[in-house]
Amino acid sequence: MAFTAKTFEYLRDLEANNERGWFEANRERYETHWKAAALDFIARVSDRMAGLDPPLRAEAKLNGSLRRINRDVRFSKDKSPYSARLHMIFWAGGTAKDGQGMHVVLSPDGVGYGGGHYGIEPGRLAELRARIAGPDGDGLIAALEAAAGVGCRMGEPDLKRLPKGFEAEGRREELLRYKGFVARTHGTEAKPEVIMGAGAEDWVMGVTEGILPLIRWLRG
Repeated sequence: MAFTAKTFEYLRDLEANNERGWFEANRERYETHWKAAALDFIARVSDRMAGLDPPLRAEAKLNGSLRRINRDVRFSKDKSPYSARLHMIFWAGGTAKDGQGMHVVLSPDGVGYGGGHYGIEPGRLAELRARIAGPDGDGLIAALEAAAGVGCRMGEPDLKRLPKGFEAEGRREELLRYKGFVARTHGTEAKPEVIMGAGAEDWVMGVTEGILPLIRWLRG
């Protein structure tokens, strides 16, 4: 089992028919072209992910490296019950939800990817900011340049002003205004074909290598 054009056809159809009746009527497509294809892919890259520095965990199960298709709509204005995305996570330490990791997301028309660390707790964020303000900031800048080399970049800073107690200029000043450090594709997703066929694993490992310096710096 592998990702094929039928995976993306399913995502497009789900996006256009996002309701329980349609989902249940097309459950076999979900089981085959969404779930089984993803779990098989995760299993096939697991050894290569484990051999990276730092090692990334690829756990071939739902709520492991594969996020569930069901959306949590409790606090969302969008009450669509399913995500028309297939989201895989390969992470370093901790859990898939609270640590540094690499994300690969299949959408109806392409493949987005990126990595870093969302939602950093305040004490840890203060430590990272101290590193940015010092000589170690060069390492983060270099890591983000490596991420840019595979088409990933940071979004806009979270803060308009420097956090209290920090002073810096240029790129460091900008980086100190983030609350999380994630470089990803922003509307520049790769074509679906990159994750289909014999070269799919090599492609994912290649973009992961570009994100790895950022994950490594965040774990330092």
